[in-house]
Amino acid sequence: MVMLTPAEELGLSGLHLDSRVRKVFYAMPAEKIIELSRRLHDESLNRHLLYLREGEPEVIHIMLRPIAVMPDQLTYLNFVSLTILNALKRLPDLYLHDFSVREIVPLSPDEEKWLWDCWGPSHRENNPVLGRLDAVAEFTSPMWKDSLRFMEPNLCGVGGLHMGPTCEQLLADIVLPAIEQSDPQMRMEVGQDLREIFIQEVFDHLQAIGRAGQNICFVEPKYAGQGPDEQEALAQYYHDRHGLKIMHADPRELSISDGEVRYEGNVVDIAYRDYEVRDLIRLEREDQVDVEPIRRLFRENRMISSMAGDFDHKSCWELLTEPSLVNRYFTAEERQIFRRHVLWTRVLGERNTTLPEGETGDLLDYVRGERELLVLKPNRSYGGDRVVIGHLIDQAEWERSINTALADSDKWVVQRLASLPVHEFPVVATDGSVHMEPFYTVMGFAPSKYGLCILGRASQKQVVNVAQRGGMCGILVGRPSGRLLGPGGRLK
Repeated sequence: MVMLTPAEELGLSGLHLDSRVRKVFYAMPAEKIIELSRRLHDESLNRHLLYLREGEPEVIHIMLRPIAVMPDQLTYLNFVSLTILNALKRLPDLYLHDFSVREIVPLSPDEEKWLWDCWGPSHRENNPVLGRLDAVAEFTSPMWKDSLRFMEPNLCGVGGLHMGPTCEQLLADIVLPAIEQSDPQMRMEVGQDLREIFIQEVFDHLQAIGRAGQNICFVEPKYAGQGPDEQEALAQYYHDRHGLKIMHADPRELSISDGEVRYEGNVVDIAYRDYEVRDLIRLEREDQVDVEPIRRLFRENRMISSMAGDFDHKSCWELLTEPSLVNRYFTAEERQIFRRHVLWTRVLGERNTTLPEGETGDLLDYVRGERELLVLKPNRSYGGDRVVIGHLIDQAEWERSINTALADSDKWVVQRLASLPVHEFPVVATDGSVHMEPFYTVMGFAPSKYGLCILGRASQKQVVNVAQRGGMCGILVGRPSGRLLGPGGRLK
């Protein structure tokens, strides 16, 4: 008898549950799928699941079929994600003390000045970072742990605080009853709410820094008319659920009086930012905006994310995958996690480096010769901007992309290509017909000491991003219905 490992049992339990969900949708009448799709769209509008494009609200599309993750999988995913996030939170100190780190995660002179001015002992002891780590994982594979690969960090202005929980609850309210009607033994439920985890982290930090008040301010370019439209819905949620008053400010609207940062006369105890420091520098230089109130919030450790959020460069993965650095700064347990789950990534340039198989070689020679295994990305952009996937283009275009990246004044990275999981979702076509179609999926893991939240995204393009008009796929927590035994992993 061949016994399955616990990890293999989890993956095959997930596969069994996923197969049952797909079977439900294959058997569901087209009229029912159309009705569910319409209700999802209408309720997404009612619950403010919107993305602004040039000031115009657009309902974010939700994939009709949920993806299930098992509770024990969540535990492992949170452990790995927290390990990576905690490593990234140390980057400000590594940057200040190691010139080789500065070359990999470069800051402009003005950003570096902010770091020296706004980073101190208080931040090392209590370093608030709300992070989302983008990754791929095939929850339904017996080798699901090996499929887990982290592609890039997002540590500043993370979208999804409202979108993620709202997407999951919509599926639970509208779609899950229809699934359970067809399969009464189905067991899926909503996971932890990212909004609740976030506010608990805020309360914890206020207590840690000895701040008695609970006046929270969301600082973002609120007049830009572009991006996820979450702040109004978040403010309403926290008012209804916790009796909190959430302020919503543009940097121009903050001031200092009587030694306190204020918005419309109200004291700001702590702020959550949707601004990178380089954007604040640009506001100060080009628009003559007084950013001293925000600088004070950073300096006094009352900003989420801290200055560590400005190290969410894609190139920070080089720090976690380059032996000469990772052996210097991280423990054996951390290094094992990085080796297993962080994609090999290098700042693009003319130099020798450690290549994916462990040998040292010329980076550009390797990049030019291994097009089908690699991806090129601007180091500090987001939203799927200018990502070049090697196997989707020919060699001549790949060479041109490399030369363009090398000529850019901003840094680019080259990364080992991740295998994107594919899931089938029901789609209602413009003519009213219903089809099951394949979509690539990418997960955003938001880890905390309270648990893990997952923001799922799906697209028929290999660059998966809501900003690129991808959709959201809700991740619900599944419950295995039986135990798997070998040989053959048969469910009992």
